[in-house]
Amino acid sequence: MTADALAPPRDRRPLALTLAANTVSITGNALTLIGVPWFVLQTTGSATRAGVVALCATLPVVVSALFGGPLIDRIGRRRASVLSDLVCAAAVGAVPLLHRLDLLPFWLLCALMGTSGLFHAPGETSRSSLLPALAARAHTPMTRAASLYDGVSRGARMLGAALGGVLIAVLGPTSVLVLDAATFTLSALLMAYGFRHVPEAQPLPRNARTGSYRAELAEGYRYLARTPLLLAICAMVMVTNGLDQGWSAVLLPSHAATHLGGATQLGMLSALWGAGALTGTFLYAAFGHRLPRWPVFTVCFLLIGAPRFATAAFTDTALPLAVLLPLTGLGAGALNPILSTVTFETVPERLRTRVLGATTAAVLLTTPLGGLFAGLITDHLGLRTAFLVVGTGYFLATLSPLVFRVWRTMDRTGPGPAAPERKPVDTPAPARSDGAP
Repeated sequence: MTADALAPPRDRRPLALTLAANTVSITGNALTLIGVPWFVLQTTGSATRAGVVALCATLPVVVSALFGGPLIDRIGRRRASVLSDLVCAAAVGAVPLLHRLDLLPFWLLCALMGTSGLFHAPGETSRSSLLPALAARAHTPMTRAASLYDGVSRGARMLGAALGGVLIAVLGPTSVLVLDAATFTLSALLMAYGFRHVPEAQPLPRNARTGSYRAELAEGYRYLARTPLLLAICAMVMVTNGLDQGWSAVLLPSHAATHLGGATQLGMLSALWGAGALTGTFLYAAFGHRLPRWPVFTVCFLLIGAPRFATAAFTDTALPLAVLLPLTGLGAGALNPILSTVTFETVPERLRTRVLGATTAAVLLTTPLGGLFAGLITDHLGLRTAFLVVGTGYFLATLSPLVFRVWRTMDRTGPGPAAPERKPVDTPAPARSDGAP
């Protein structure tokens, strides 16, 4: 009997449902990304307050990512994703309702965005950690599955950005937040009813756990600390994520409000970036397996950073950005598929959720401060200076793959340092702090 005859039959439905649920949920995130900053700027007129809201929305994301990996294993990836989307729907949906009732002080807006942020990371981690198993079920190469996952996410961001800009211009930012809550609810329904009988989405059996919650949490961080390539990825993306948050949450909305013509232009520019990134992702899905990872990754990251900040700093019209953003977006489309493939090739399945939680927390550490930093610079030094300062930081960060040789191992990844096998225990094991970043 051949190996093909022994292989399980192809089942593409779980992968398709995951892609659909993530598309809907990411659309909601894109609506939030445009709707909330615009709502704050419209109601307060303060870039610093927009940065404070961005801080409140992203800091809990880091907290939940820091500690949530073993919890996802315990309650199951399906339940974690459903719970995440339902809480986000309730928190975001409360904003327009309370605003309409004149019961939304600024501190409560920050609290609601913080609640949404707290439950955001577990949902995305749950769906992304399912990807290797679902790709195997669908008999789809990992590189292609990662590209499809990132492609539909970018398509959702593009759709959400364009739709958000139009809705803000026509109906106001509160309408965007209502639609945002609906998208989270739909994503929860897709995961709830589509993954009831998928083993990989269920809770990890008790006899498969390696110890106490703290021991399992530390195991993920130890693995990350002992894998130089993953550490390099986390360090660089941590910096660029924080700077990107300043761009999307404060700098570009402020530029659109003061110079570019308003919310419609903001949505249009975000959609053009998304369209370029979506095209780049699908191009990489088709041809990426033939290309070396390190040179592609290095060139693409250099192209997506400094050019857009410099262009925005020296133009007061939307046209130059409208030309540049889809071109640089092409480069952005290859980045996440490369990073996802490298990570999934490096991390063993047994530790995947815990290590993904650790890496998610690491790359988001600076994100809460990115919007606040950009808001403070904008209010005190001016928008042009803010673009130049943040853009310079981005350029320096993207030089990392050229400076450190560890990045060149992207083209020969395999299982990282072996995690010690431990027998399941019923009593709590002491947490170990060695190796934690």
